Amino acid sequence: MEEMRRGVPTWQEELASLMDGGLQYDDGSPIGQDSRSGFESPVDGSGSGSESTESLKDQVTGFMKSWGEMLMDLAVGCKDVVQQTLVSEDSVVVRKLRKPAAKLRFLNEYLPEDRDPAHAWPVIFFVFLIALAALSFGSDNSTSVPVLKKLRLHPPAYQELGVSSDRARYSLIVPHSFLSSRLAGIPGVKDSLLKDYGVRLVSYDLPGFGESDPHRSRNLSSSASDMTDLASALGIADKFWLLGYSSGSMHAWAAMRYFPDRIAGVAMIAPMINPYEASMSKEETAKTWEQWLRKRKFKYFLARRWPSLLPFFYRRSFLSGYLHPLDQWMSISLGEKDKHVMRDPVFEEHYQRNVEESTRQGTAKPFVEEAVLHVSNWGFNLPDFRLQKTGLYQKQRCIDYQAKGISRFFFCDECHKEIFSALYGEPQGPVELTEERTETHKPDQPETGSSNISTT
Repeated sequence: MEEMRRGVPTWQEELASLMDGGLQYDDGSPIGQDSRSGFESPVDGSGSGSESTESLKDQVTGFMKSWGEMLMDLAVGCKDVVQQTLVSEDSVVVRKLRKPAAKLRFLNEYLPEDRDPAHAWPVIFFVFLIALAALSFGSDNSTSVPVLKKLRLHPPAYQELGVSSDRARYSLIVPHSFLSSRLAGIPGVKDSLLKDYGVRLVSYDLPGFGESDPHRSRNLSSSASDMTDLASALGIADKFWLLGYSSGSMHAWAAMRYFPDRIAGVAMIAPMINPYEASMSKEETAKTWEQWLRKRKFKYFLARRWPSLLPFFYRRSFLSGYLHPLDQWMSISLGEKDKHVMRDPVFEEHYQRNVEESTRQGTAKPFVEEAVLHVSNWGFNLPDFRLQKTGLYQKQRCIDYQAKGISRFFFCDECHKEIFSALYGEPQGPVELTEERTETHKPDQPETGSSNISTT
């Protein structure tokens, strides 16, 4: 071996020769000098070398790019690991859950068609655990939930004013008009006036209004049944009186038509009739339509032909959440006396509260039903009813009476007294406990086979 190594320098000798003579090119010239170009390379940094120095911005940018690439590689690697260990066909999770998932095949119908249930359900379960953990982490378990000691009870869908049931001489039921509720009753009626006449005043919400539940496929016959059922539920065993104002009058007409034996008498204040009443002559129909504004005529036309379009207009008026004047919403023309009453702060407060209660349920359906009832076939004709005016009984058309406006019904003490006087005669006060009450006729009225109707 020694003979073979003779003449071959060891690595220590080669390293020593490099350190002594410096690094050289193949042609023997030192690396510090460029013999091929004929000039020396700069060693003091004063010249412009071939390498350009990097700025701090370039270094930071390169560093961030490198980190981004590393994170991308890490994410791809994690994805591959998850797919291979949890989602692949040979993974332990898939093998364990394949049989239980097969038993829940009816739930697979809710999965996308291109997803394998064995792959989808583990992912869903994993996401569910994450969501549950987030909810548990976010909830404050240190604070205890207070015990609910008292529930808020909704008021009943009716309102009672005046004397108590055991001392009522007369029971007067008032169905409300279109944009109204049980809070209306007789607006502004004094409790002292009710006691003077011994009146028990009952007003109620029509189906879908205020606190009343909706009634599917309701009509005037069911409306009359609702009225008599309410009277029975409130313990009114005798006949009761009715007061119909505006569109509420059609419910009073219906009660007279279908339950005449329960009605003692009726007062109509500005009664609203069916604009398509078949018994009216052409002259009467023309006279009825010409007193209405064009907007109101259009609403009647829609209610008759295309009631499905009415919610579009209702949601832009009284269901919009904004309070506007009554004549603007209802498309009616008012006189100066009516406008003066509407400017009264007492009326404005009552009007706002009544509208809020009327639209409490926030749906247009009860209003559409009421509008359709107004223009549909009522099932009876108004001339068939017997009317009373100034103490005389006569059979004639109700539309011959001139309707009064808001000023004759809202917050008018004299008007309310006039109504009660026309219905009940002289005030007799509440019934004494030893006195037998009657709700059928006034003392000075003759007996008749039909209900008494006083129209104002």
